[in-house]
Amino acid sequence: MKLKCVIFDMDGTVVDVTYDWGQIRAELDTQGKSILFYLNSLEEPDKSKKWKVLERYERQATEKARLKPGMGRFLDLLNKKGIKKALVTNNSQKNVSFLLEKFNLEFDCVIARESGLWKPSGAPFQAVLKELGLKKEECCVVGDSHFDVRAAEEAGIPNVFILNEDKERFASMPAEVFSSAEALQKRIENLLEKEK
Repeated sequence: MKLKCVIFDMDGTVVDVTYDWGQIRAELDTQGKSILFYLNSLEEPDKSKKWKVLERYERQATEKARLKPGMGRFLDLLNKKGIKKALVTNNSQKNVSFLLEKFNLEFDCVIARESGLWKPSGAPFQAVLKELGLKKEECCVVGDSHFDVRAAEEAGIPNVFILNEDKERFASMPAEVFSSAEALQKRIENLLEKEK
């Protein structure tokens, strides 16, 4: 693999952020559906009312977000090596812009939910490949959830790295799991060494 781009998830991956998804789903009454698909299936005025609830939770979480330990160094390494960085999130562009400014981060391509392309669909990853003119084999995905793995699978991106301390949760999935950004950085450095 000649690595040319790393596609990052945002919440839980680039930044540490706390969401009580159980509470949010209960308040929205999502009936077991993905939150974004559920909200978009609603009729007005329910739709707008429930979007405001989600946006309130997201805003509160975003304001308290912290850059994941070691992530700044990892992003710097990618810059030095000339590897492109993309950000794909189901969060809003407003929250993305807030966090990029707060932590002084830059990405070559950013896809937020306003694009209408959401994980676990592979469509947002395919949009990154198209925008940056890359092949799927030249990219890897870095995320923290099953949605990231499923989206990468659907987009045909073979290398998926998960930042999560619960390795068991991903045991049956085609992904390598790392408990820290430092451990992941070492893995990527080894990959880049092998390419020489």
